[in-house]
This record gives sequence, structure tokens and C-alpha cells, in this order.
Amino acid sequence: MDADAIVVVGPTAAGKTALGAGLAMRLGGEVISADAFAVYRGLDIGTAKPDRELRRRVPHHLIDIADPAERYSAGMFVRDADAAIAAVRERGRVAVVVGGTHFYVRALLWGLFPEPPKDAALRRRLAAEWEEHPEALREELARLDPDSARRIAPADRQRTLRALEVCLVSGRPMSALWRAHGRGAPRYRVWMLGLNPPRPELHARIAGRVESMFAAGLVREVTGLLAGGLSPEVHALKAIGYRESCGVLRGEWTTAEAVERSITATRRLAKRQLTWLRGETGVEWLTGTGDDLVREAISRVEARGGAGTGAT
Repeated sequence: MDADAIVVVGPTAAGKTALGAGLAMRLGGEVISADAFAVYRGLDIGTAKPDRELRRRVPHHLIDIADPAERYSAGMFVRDADAAIAAVRERGRVAVVVGGTHFYVRALLWGLFPEPPKDAALRRRLAAEWEEHPEALREELARLDPDSARRIAPADRQRTLRALEVCLVSGRPMSALWRAHGRGAPRYRVWMLGLNPPRPELHARIAGRVESMFAAGLVREVTGLLAGGLSPEVHALKAIGYRESCGVLRGEWTTAEAVERSITATRRLAKRQLTWLRGETGVEWLTGTGDDLVREAISRVEARGGAGTGAT
């Protein structure tokens, strides 16, 4: 085909995993996961990793490759994804990147964002202010960089502080710098297929997924991770569902309350993801669901040149 890879993007719970695997099976491909939490070993239930049977039928890469005690970065992802895509193409197969984390997808396509240098003194000041009045800093970010404020979760201290630091150091919003960064030549030629289910369907899928995760033993999984020595403060346990499970174990709320909190947080995440994706150029939005979605995606691929290898 006339592209290096197919990239599947969309909000959480939209069906990206099934579509990516379906495309790989039909086209003779392999999946490259672009999920910031599926990389961690032991985080299985709450990250909705493809089950072992699906991974047996379709090769999946960049899942279970990192120790949850350590922070896996976008730079590490680009390095590992580059190697995985090259290996897939060398085998004469199609690379299908399934983007759970759009920041990772952007880093893969456009390279790492050339942020302004860090200002340690400013970061310390912002960190102290966050401890006193996090709402005030969120309001400041909304004033200086409304796009980043919509994209970054209200409780995400690290990204909020970095976005503010970039604004104050560079004099420009981080979102504007990101847009400028994406105007050059991409690192890969890709076909980007986007999923955007109707809002009621997406909300129902989110609720069903979260309820299934807790019913499958998410709190028990977190209990085992903590018993194995993992700190509740590590980045891996900041993922939705995991942080709420930690709250259950601390006695802050019941499991039922954790489920509702996780559903609400996931809906907000999906909204931020769609906001970001709508600003992307070159996304071909799909309209079908289930098997129809795979058929629609295949027809789009065939119309653009068919399957085959992306090797040049």
C-alpha cells in the first residue's frame, strides 16, 4: 500500500482494539499499541488489554514491556514503535498502529515536541501554588491556553504545571506550539482512520467497560500490585480505574462510588480526546459499528490502494 502504516484513533471505548485487530487479520498485518498504560506489566484489567486469544491470533507489540514502578515516556515509545514498525515492514506485513494515547501518536508521526527549556525556579513556584490552590492554577491555564486546559485532566498535576510553565517561559500556549510542530513533513506516511460513535452509544460502552473491569477484579488486581511493593504514587496507578481502586483501598469511597467516579472520569477523557482529534488533519472518520466498521475500514483501505506491505 502507499503508506507506511495504518493508524486507528478515537476516544476510549470506541472499539479501536477490535478494529485494529480486524484490519490486521484482513490485511496480513500486526498491531503496534500506542497506549500509555498498556505498556505496563501487571496492569491488565484496567487497561483493557487485548486478551491472550486475540494476541495469539494477531501479533501485538508494545504491550507489557515496562515495569510499572518506572515511568515510560513518549520518547521511549517513539524509539520502541520505530523499531516495531521497521520489523513488521521487513517481514512484508502491514503495521497497524492503534492509538489509545493520542500524544504518543503525535510523537510518532511528528517527532517529540521541542518544548522550551525547563525553568526549575518557576516549576517550584507553580508546584507550591498547586499545593495551596490547584483550582486557581487550572483557571490560569484556561486563561492562557484554553485548548490545553480542555485536553488535560483537571487532576493531572504534572501536565497542568508543564503547560503553564511552557506558556510563561515561551509566551505562547503549548497548544499553539503543538499545532506549529505538526505543520512540517511527518515521520511516516499513514492512513489515519478515526472512530467517533454517537455520544449515547459511547457513554453506554464506557459504562459497560468500567463496570466489567471492577466486576472482573480491578480492586483485587491493584491490591496485588501494592502487595508486591508498588507504590500507590507511581504514574502507572494514576490511570483511570487504578487511582479510584487505590481510593477504595484507602477507605475513601466504596467500590460502587469508585465505579461511578471512573465512569465520569472516562467520559471526560473521551471528550478531551475527541476535542484533540477534531483538530487533527487527515483523519478519515468512520461511521459504522461492529463488523460493519471493519468492512467500512477495509473498503477505505482498498479504495486507497489495497493491502500488501508498506515496504519501499
